[in-house]
Amino acid sequence: MKQIFDVIIVGAGASGLTAGIQAARQGAKVLILEHMEKAGKKILATGNGKCNFTNQKQGIAYYKGKNPAFVLPALEQFGLAETLQFFRELGIYAKVKRDGYYYPASGQASSVRETLLMECRRIGVEILYEIGIRSIQKEQGIFLFHTKQGVFQGRACILATGGKASKKTGSDGSGIPYIVGFGHKLTDIVPALVQLQGKQSFLKEVAGIRAEGVVELYIENEKIAEDFGELQLTAFGVSGIPVFQISRYAAYGLLQKKQVFVTLNFMPDVSKYQLREILKERFFIYGKGKTAREALIGLLPDKLNDLLLKESGMIRDKMAEACREKEWNRLAAQIQGLRVDIVGTKGFDGAQVTAGGVDTDEVCPKTMESGLVSGLFFSGEVLDIDGMCGGYNLQWAWTSGTVAGRAAAAYAMF
Repeated sequence: MKQIFDVIIVGAGASGLTAGIQAARQGAKVLILEHMEKAGKKILATGNGKCNFTNQKQGIAYYKGKNPAFVLPALEQFGLAETLQFFRELGIYAKVKRDGYYYPASGQASSVRETLLMECRRIGVEILYEIGIRSIQKEQGIFLFHTKQGVFQGRACILATGGKASKKTGSDGSGIPYIVGFGHKLTDIVPALVQLQGKQSFLKEVAGIRAEGVVELYIENEKIAEDFGELQLTAFGVSGIPVFQISRYAAYGLLQKKQVFVTLNFMPDVSKYQLREILKERFFIYGKGKTAREALIGLLPDKLNDLLLKESGMIRDKMAEACREKEWNRLAAQIQGLRVDIVGTKGFDGAQVTAGGVDTDEVCPKTMESGLVSGLFFSGEVLDIDGMCGGYNLQWAWTSGTVAGRAAAAYAMF
């Protein structure tokens, strides 16, 4: 008779590996099934290869989804302090950098991946690669995993299959059929932490510009979100961390076929009145003998100045002192509100994470267990929870993986 594992986990990503470790630490016999040739491939891409694995700042405000409060009972069990201790035990010495971002002292995401795999080997977590799962069923209290390598049996099942972001790392939506097969609903899935595509033709002219500022997102003329930081103009649209932070809302607006646009404020630290006074000074008081273009040199990047002059209707070679107040006002409006109409995102292949997933109304927030199928658990990106930039998606992976792993072990060994 074939061996029956206590816990079988589908997916050897961040949450799946964590779930496996935590279940095995409870004494469970654990098997992880992975359809890629390696484990933790997405970990290697995080933080530009340096792995920003958590953040000093924690709380409901940093997590999104249909019900962001779903994260709270799990974070109470395994939050920042527990995460740092967990990784310290594995060998990861954490260094905190700007904005509370935590990185491994090695500066290498590979260190995080390798320490997780070392712990799996040390405590006997078995991992099978390129497994090719055909179906998962529950019969007479046992989960049956039909694969290219045979049938595996487990008393508890954790689905840690990720979302659809970054197909090349294995997060390709392949877990969705199993979820639906167990009767669970999924909320709409869209790319998140992703670049946005713009309509305006001027974008090709200003590709490569980077400037600090505020991006505001509007859907059907209603302001939905905003963020501050380094904005990047590209040949196809807008990018940068502030754009990533608001992108999930833009993606949902586009999915609903609504009008979506952003405004870019390149001088958010001054009022509209102050900006008009600054322009008046540059054009009228100190602008003698200068063109409009020359009057702006030193205010913003040159290519950006040229674009703002053009969009405001001001002739760049017009003598600065000849410009009138209504022209300054139009220029000020462009500086603090350049509009880019959003027509798309860079898709799942360009996204860092998926927004949407398993409806959390059907999952217990204290254990990650299904409310429909006993012994079935979920962890990580597969759930309808996505975090902001800054280590929050990995924190959710560690947290939900820990909670699911411990709870699945308790269920299987009861």
